[in-house]
Amino acid sequence: MRFLLSAAFVLCWSSGFIGAKLGAGTAPAATLLMWRFLPLAAVLLLVSATAARASWRHLTARDLARQAAVGALSQSGYLFTVYSAIQLGVSSGTTALIDGTQPLVAGALAGPLLRQYVSRRQWLGLCLGLVGVVLVTCADASAGADVSRWAYLVPFLGMSSLVAATFLEGRSRTRVAPSVSMTVHCATSAVLFTALAAGTGTLRPPAAPSFWVAVCWLVTLSTFGGYGLYWLILRRFGVTEVNTLMFLMAPVTALWGAAMFGEPFGPQTAAGLAVGLAAVVLVRRGAGPSAAGPAGNRPPRARGRTSGDPLVRPRAGDRRLRGVGRPGR
Repeated sequence: MRFLLSAAFVLCWSSGFIGAKLGAGTAPAATLLMWRFLPLAAVLLLVSATAARASWRHLTARDLARQAAVGALSQSGYLFTVYSAIQLGVSSGTTALIDGTQPLVAGALAGPLLRQYVSRRQWLGLCLGLVGVVLVTCADASAGADVSRWAYLVPFLGMSSLVAATFLEGRSRTRVAPSVSMTVHCATSAVLFTALAAGTGTLRPPAAPSFWVAVCWLVTLSTFGGYGLYWLILRRFGVTEVNTLMFLMAPVTALWGAAMFGEPFGPQTAAGLAVGLAAVVLVRRGAGPSAAGPAGNRPPRARGRTSGDPLVRPRAGDRRLRGVGRPGR
């Protein structure tokens, strides 16, 4: 089951970069994202008001505000920068690989924020992944002479936004049903992108069928598939697991983009992607069975959501881990 969830997550998350490329030539990013989330949020709110009302009863205004903030960071901020980078000419594969530097930032912050610690071998793998990012980005910048160099910084902003959302969610003590979090996140994005489209005068969708093909693609594969599986894997297996899988988005997206759009895929790009894959293997091998401690002497569960992750090492003496014991969501 873990392998199937991981494979589905990689494919569905990668499809978001392809969907963004499909819609990039038909409408501005704000228009595409508004029409992606506006109908979706309306449907989810209707379902929540009828079939899923019980999931909302124990939530406070503070819980909902936190989820809205998570949605603003993980959907609105992240997606707007990704779409903007692709519209500026950055290839989908390079955008995916730049987003793949997320494990480095998350690994550096996981210790002080979540008391989850990364081994030395895992750090070596994460740094190796950064080398792959540099190789592919340089190759793409050389091939795309008409792309401004500053455009390659835009995906880094989106990656930072997603990292912030991950830790904001990770520090929450309240159990929120996936259907509720998905509804709040999508409703938040619908409001923000509608306001942005109205402010820029881009509310009206284009008549081109390709625009609506891109919207359907993004709603089905990217939102329900990629975004939903992101939080599911995060809650079941931990932050290091889901961030390690981010390194696999780049080769999948680069091959997909080369086959579908003819994006550049030369020897340097292939070398960079191979380095990224090697980084994934190294990080996974750095997670030994002893990380969780011997049977009967395992540390308490960290905030009830990372106990199944063999890649992290919570400190048993940490006061914040005592007495929580809540099952992972």
